Amino acid sequence: MTEPTVPATNDFIRETIRRDNEAGTFGQRVQTRFPPEPNGYLHIGHAKAIVQDFGVAEDFGGVCNLRLDDTNPGAEEAEYVGSIVDDIAWLGYTPASIVHASDYFEQLYAWAEYLVEQGKAYVDDQDGETISAQRGGFGKPGVNSPFRDRTPQENLDLLRRMRAGEFPDGSKALRAKIDMAHENMWLRDPVMYRIRHLTHHNTGDTWCIYPTYDWAHGQSDAIEGVTHSICTLEFEGHRPLYDWFLEQLPLPSDQPKQLEFARLELTHTITSKRRLRKLITDGVVDGWDDPRMPTLRGLRRRGYPARALRDFCTAIGTTRTNSRKAIEELESYVRRELNKTAQRRMVVLRPVKLVITNWPTDADGNPVVEYFELTNNPENPADGVREAAFSGELFIEADDFAEVPPPKFFRLSPGREVRLRGAYFVTATDAVKDEAGNVVQINATYDPATRGGDAPDGRRVKSTMHWVSAAHAVDANVALYDRLFTTEVPGRETGEPLDDLNPASRELLTGCKAEQAIAGTEPGEVVQFERLGYFALDPDEPMLFHRTVGLRDEWAAAQKRKG
Repeated sequence: MTEPTVPATNDFIRETIRRDNEAGTFGQRVQTRFPPEPNGYLHIGHAKAIVQDFGVAEDFGGVCNLRLDDTNPGAEEAEYVGSIVDDIAWLGYTPASIVHASDYFEQLYAWAEYLVEQGKAYVDDQDGETISAQRGGFGKPGVNSPFRDRTPQENLDLLRRMRAGEFPDGSKALRAKIDMAHENMWLRDPVMYRIRHLTHHNTGDTWCIYPTYDWAHGQSDAIEGVTHSICTLEFEGHRPLYDWFLEQLPLPSDQPKQLEFARLELTHTITSKRRLRKLITDGVVDGWDDPRMPTLRGLRRRGYPARALRDFCTAIGTTRTNSRKAIEELESYVRRELNKTAQRRMVVLRPVKLVITNWPTDADGNPVVEYFELTNNPENPADGVREAAFSGELFIEADDFAEVPPPKFFRLSPGREVRLRGAYFVTATDAVKDEAGNVVQINATYDPATRGGDAPDGRRVKSTMHWVSAAHAVDANVALYDRLFTTEVPGRETGEPLDDLNPASRELLTGCKAEQAIAGTEPGEVVQFERLGYFALDPDEPMLFHRTVGLRDEWAAAQKRKG
């Protein structure tokens, strides 16, 4: 068998697989799986695992399954299963098969009976709290259960009665019989089955005993024929138990190999499902797809391109050292991708009217309307141009005018000339204020010789401003976002990340003014608001745009300073 060409990488997982293939391990076959529990929506940390699991299989000409690790019916729902399938497709991956751990419940149970018959598992009548207390601690051996020496016949009878539903929740558990004094806590007679009279989203009421993660995981890998079971580092301590279970059983194929890598953590971000759920129940965010959430649903709604997430996760690679990546680095990838793909549009977020007092009128006294061709995307000439209407009344950003300009303010002020993007030079003459002293209108004159944005005499201006024709403006609402958490590592000082919530993480602007071309934006599409950043049109709410990222690349600037 000829091994596919794999890009050179310092990724230790790919190096391990490469060595396995060279040695003929697994017959040079590579099969992985992505095994999320369907108890919530996938988040940015899962994106790294998805890119790793599917990317490894793709690089080596193998396959990757999606396996829903649904062994906990009290927390799992069909809704989450659907969202996981959808999110993986959005990221650009297609599982070879979509399976459930619950598909293997019969085989797992048969193997449990096998271990009981071999004297390697027993039924314990103690409750979970007692079992946990008897495990001991690091450097302190555990205590054997008083039921540990039951005969295989007695244990088999009790296990079958557990399955038949004779006992209430928590009254019994099936445990592996390993070593209560083992230095690895996971090998101290771990629980394999617990009694839970709950309806399962996939198996209904067929079962009232459910396998634990440690019992189901490795065996599910073996049933599927997984070669390399890729996990995050928190499962490193579980690996001896993973191997122990597999070594006791008559497997249908080679024993899988578990490999662990560091999970992805970002600054100003949490990924705990429990705490993310609390943000929703407390009304801090609107739901799992709130654009401030680190869920793939939230990032997608905010306008993050799937390709940017894939490129970011690939670039940071896989290591065995936990670290926290700057969220600005991820945003740099997002910005880089959107710069290539996003159409440019002019939108005024906080409008104030600019009236050109010397603008011509037609024979009926109506202001003349001109049209200017503007480039849709300078990065891609194939995107062509659009026409923007221009007349004597425009909207500009309120903070683009200062009656008394501060130092280094080069935008519009009385007597100062600026360029209106792609149109004319204008000079402010005076401002009209309301009773509270707020500027509500700026009067200006224009130079007709500067059509297109350049002066024939070569004079230069220090500022170019965007604008929208008042008569042709389209109304829009815009949501601006700041970090959801004020500190880089939420909870570092107090121990509770939710203590560091940013109360001003979202600002909703209504009455924004956009050029007419904005009306052609598709739901979910991201466009660049010139001078302002990248904004995604909400998939459900008309003319609501979410700011994806700003134009300034903070990560690139930081790297330049370091250099």
